Amino acid sequence: MKTLLLSSAAQGAGGWFLESGIQETFGGVARYHRVDLGKNAAVSTEITGYAISTLLYLDARTGSPEYLEAALGAGRFLTRAAWDRSEGTFPFEFAPNGHLPEAAAYFFDAGIIVRGLLALWRATREAEFLETARACAESMAEDFQADGDFHPILKLPGKQAVERQNRWSRDAGCYQLKSALGWYELSEESGAAAYRPHYDKVLDYALRTHAAFLPGEGQPERVMDRLHAYCYFLEGLLPSTARPECAQALGEGIRRVERLLGEIAPQFERSDVNAQLLRLRLFAAELGALPLDRECAQREAERAAGFQFRQGGPRLEGGFCFGRREGQLLPYVNPASSAFCAQALEMWRQYQAGEFEPHWRTLI
Repeated sequence: MKTLLLSSAAQGAGGWFLESGIQETFGGVARYHRVDLGKNAAVSTEITGYAISTLLYLDARTGSPEYLEAALGAGRFLTRAAWDRSEGTFPFEFAPNGHLPEAAAYFFDAGIIVRGLLALWRATREAEFLETARACAESMAEDFQADGDFHPILKLPGKQAVERQNRWSRDAGCYQLKSALGWYELSEESGAAAYRPHYDKVLDYALRTHAAFLPGEGQPERVMDRLHAYCYFLEGLLPSTARPECAQALGEGIRRVERLLGEIAPQFERSDVNAQLLRLRLFAAELGALPLDRECAQREAERAAGFQFRQGGPRLEGGFCFGRREGQLLPYVNPASSAFCAQALEMWRQYQAGEFEPHWRTLI
């Protein structure tokens, strides 16, 4: 077993993932826990994919078998329960009784799930994870493809495109590049070169359109939400920074997010935006796209750390809050926020210790 070399924040978050009940007994992971109500939201297939990547990251850092066991439970839930074989896709949410508030499949969610299953395939070599990742990736390419971009949402059953809205998560956009990383990774894992052009198509589309994505809204809270999504675009650039236009977009994008985050944070601030920005800084510095601004990185680390629950019992302790409005924490402890913040703070610790390596596939 490896020696435990985690920041205290990552250790706390790891304990929260294992002990809080955010992962249901059947393996799926809830979208968030409502602090004020003391209950979990519905199980999200996307968030379960993020949880797999998080648990495997912690397993790789520590070698503690509890993380791999929890990741396997989540992966088998996705492949054996959540995967809709008749439709050939993953629904947005899962309910054991089959009653779903929104019968739909999301392009973005599918890519996150593909990446989680591929990480589990690399860790275990269990065929079902690679096979389901491949089937999901093929659905992304065939079912979501539109004229020049990819539909964000399909209605189930039947996979009919849902009318787009002026909200980032319900419209196509540059943020979809992060999910396209699933195709990039699958082309490497399966040896099938046919998947890579799908990533390249989304990359070209994202480079053409990303400049108009920010601010994109007049309301500060919605701009903050779009900063989160824009960081997805920047994360999706990481395998391609050898291309000058990608390295330039990454460096300029980090500066844009930094500026808007500083302007909006006093009114509304998301923990994950701080974490995503910090991770991107570290990768950009190591990849030669932007010199590291240590003062900004330290500030973002401190801001992200300030969202971690330090007490409140097992349901809360170690998890990270979604955000704060006018200085007050909101009543949501989120797996995705916890994953991004824990990884960012661990990577910052590694960077300061001279141990950080910019392997983009480890990015949750």
